[in-house]
Amino acid sequence: MVSLKLLPWEYGIRNLLRRPGRTALTLAAISTAIFLVLVVVGFVRGLESSLSASGDPNVVLVYSLGMGENLEYSSIPGSSADVLAASIAGIRRRYGAEYASPELCLAARMVAGDEQDESTGLIRGVTTAVLRVRRSVEIIEGAWPEAGEILVGRLAATKLGRSPEALGVGRSFEFEGRSWRISGRFAAPGAVVESEIWCRLEDLQSVLKRQDLSLVALTLAPGTPPADVDLFCKERLDLELQAMRETDYYASLNAHYRPVRMLAWVVVGLVAGAGVFAVLNTMYAAAVGRVRELATLQTIGFPRLALVLSLIQEATVLSLTGAILAAAAAVLLLDGMAIRFTMGAFQLRVDSVAVLIGCGMGLLLGWFGAVPPAMRGIRRPIAESLKAV
Repeated sequence: MVSLKLLPWEYGIRNLLRRPGRTALTLAAISTAIFLVLVVVGFVRGLESSLSASGDPNVVLVYSLGMGENLEYSSIPGSSADVLAASIAGIRRRYGAEYASPELCLAARMVAGDEQDESTGLIRGVTTAVLRVRRSVEIIEGAWPEAGEILVGRLAATKLGRSPEALGVGRSFEFEGRSWRISGRFAAPGAVVESEIWCRLEDLQSVLKRQDLSLVALTLAPGTPPADVDLFCKERLDLELQAMRETDYYASLNAHYRPVRMLAWVVVGLVAGAGVFAVLNTMYAAAVGRVRELATLQTIGFPRLALVLSLIQEATVLSLTGAILAAAAAVLLLDGMAIRFTMGAFQLRVDSVAVLIGCGMGLLLGWFGAVPPAMRGIRRPIAESLKAV
């Protein structure tokens, strides 16, 4: 059996270093293409992570019938929390306090501090019961709001397009014709509520001249099925309520944004295609300039397959180097960056899946970008190639 005579590994590496200008430009183009792919992948992963982290399987949302995902338009009686607590035995209780959070949601125009530009944000009127139900929420600065005060989420500044300093503790905030003082900041790692602004429920009802609620969030005791709450809502037709597990609600939001995610993956494909053409163009130029070199190597006994493998090696090393540089830049610059979105704000996530996609794209760029030019470079007759200029 005849073994294949291959070119030394270091031969391809030396060829990359022999043309530093061309190598640097190709590396920059590949790194840029993969970095753009990681931006889009980080967006998709961040959106999915934010929605999946927002749901609690033990929490059931009760809101107006037929509202779908639009909780801001929901309107239920202000006594709904008391009615639910008195009617459903499976609600979790501790020291006589029910885990039932009455909430009023409002999308409003607001002004931060001395700035004049208005921004749209989500205001949520809550009571202290919200801290029992929303277990991931933690006050990281300041204190619970008193009358005329608000509590801002960690990503609220991003949602409003303001600097974090504009929403610092002690600063003023205006919406619905009233000035509010920021009493503190809260975090809920990865959850959608981090982009919201909370105030006391009675304050928001007073300002809006409303006594209704948008929803009631219930934490069920272990072993209590959400169907119990759903059954109560269906029996009390006069209240016109519907119940949905919180995880199911955010799953429906995730499905609602599926076209956005599909469009993002289309962008990934387009950028990857552009990267392949960039590598093809560079490798074609390199192959044309090395016709005599490839013919000489064939003359001294190296088979064509060995030359093709050597060119693939060069392109793969270059592409993977670009992928590693792009992944390092994405982790340092993009991971955790907060961006605005229709549902609020969330953080880009450049995780292991995103890095694996970037490195996989680098591998594909090296392979598909090298094979066509390599095949073209070795197909010419050796005598003709040796005379090439």
